[in-house]
Amino acid sequence: QLQLVESGGGLVQPGGSLRLSCTVLGFTLDYYAIAWFRQAPGKEREGVSCISAGGETTTNEDSMKDRFTISRDRAKTTVYMQINFLAPEDPDVYYCEADGPTHRSTCTLDVEPYNLWGQGTQDTVSS
Repeated sequence: QLQLVESGGGLVQPGGSLRLSCTVLGFTLDYYAIAWFRQAPGKEREGVSCISAGGETTTNEDSMKDRFTISRDRAKTTVYMQINFLAPEDPDVYYCEADGPTHRSTCTLDVEPYNLWGQGTQDTVSS
């Protein structure tokens, strides 16, 4: 069974950092692109960053690229999202989603091609 499991969310002070993890179960990342999306209450889900199948390329949403960094481990089972300088307006649920199997060397922040997603992990920014 293919699954994505997010973790790493929690309470953080303004200006702090979080490292979110997305662990894939039942498959490896050789043929799956992974994207992080976030969703605030009452708002549409928005793409933050993605990494292509094989890990050659990443794509970041312009307004977030200075604070959000996506990476993955050599074992090809976990994708990370480093978030720096968190602010109170960042209280979101973060989801990782998978697009595949695919041979594309790029990835997209559009929701459309992603067909597998996790349960989400939430951050709360408060002093």
